Amino acid sequence: MDTMAMVSTMLASQQGALQSNIAATLTKQNLDMEKSTVLTLLGAGQPSLANVGPGVGGNLNVTA
Repeated sequence: MDTMAMVSTMLASQQGALQSNIAATLTKQNLDMEKSTVLTLLGAGQPSLANVGPGVGGNLNVTA
């Protein structure tokens, strides 16, 4: 095997490894985004009071 063929093979191997790393990173980011979307749709976490009227969600005086 001549030198250029070995260099070409090594460069192709490095390129393949780089592409695999990029694909894994993008896949993880997409899965994290999907997880966040599902949790948002299911209403996980604290409920939002953004769309309620004034005074809703405040303290309630139950002694009166």
